[in-house]
Amino acid sequence: MEEKDRIWQCCAWEKEYPKRLQCYEDMPGVLHVRGHLPEEKKKTVAIVGARACSAYGAQQAYLFAKKLAEHGVQVISGLARGIDSRAHIGALDAGGKTFAVLGCGVDICYPPEHVQLEERILREGGGVFSEFDLGTPPYARNFPKRNRIISGLADLVLVVEAKAKSGSLITASYALEQGKTVYAVPGRVGDALSEGCNRLLADGAGVAYSIEPLLEELKIQDGFPEDFTQKNKIRLASQEEMVYSCLDLHPKNLEDIVREIPLSAREITGLLLKLELKGLVEEPVKNYYARAGG
Repeated sequence: MEEKDRIWQCCAWEKEYPKRLQCYEDMPGVLHVRGHLPEEKKKTVAIVGARACSAYGAQQAYLFAKKLAEHGVQVISGLARGIDSRAHIGALDAGGKTFAVLGCGVDICYPPEHVQLEERILREGGGVFSEFDLGTPPYARNFPKRNRIISGLADLVLVVEAKAKSGSLITASYALEQGKTVYAVPGRVGDALSEGCNRLLADGAGVAYSIEPLLEELKIQDGFPEDFTQKNKIRLASQEEMVYSCLDLHPKNLEDIVREIPLSAREITGLLLKLELKGLVEEPVKNYYARAGG
């Protein structure tokens, strides 16, 4: 059996048990773990949001997670559809580590279509864990309960997209009770998927208008940490970001993109294809590209 497939238990009195959880009375006595638990000394951000998210929400979750991971921040979420999965993928694409707290037993992958994502999380040094016994199905009642662990492990909670009644707001509520800072990505007025985030902002949550406020909150200087070793991935991520930053919601001709970016046309088309496969870019008309969700 490979190390990533081994399931182990971590009890509250053992040294491996996360110290961040020990100060709260309602935390589980036992965690069932595949892979690793988050490193205590590293900054950790929880990214949560709607399962049925918009293309805009998916983009933001991916980009915030990627940028945080590039700065050495661990990303934690719940492996759910939508925002959660995009956050996990963003962290992984930056060469970072990400962790998933499940609402079922760790021997069950839920949703089942995320089995490859779960394997990638484990393969790249992250972890998947749960307070629920092996074989526990993903009952709906389990998910609000597990959210207290997500917030408890985080230095900061970022809500990307949420309806007025959303599990993500439960996570934010737990975070506030635990004395954690909550940030929210602003959305359009009248958009149901933005109502929860806009309400958080009205109640005093931090405005996640860019990565800078989060880095400042975490006391991380902008720029890549010197000890971040994924140099090839950083270089690739930077090139993708260069191309993505050149685009907006209005389609732009490929020739114009090539003129603006100091890369060859072949490199740019390759990067556009990668961004398109990640759901960040679309080609509504041949050789015209725009950010997805326009």
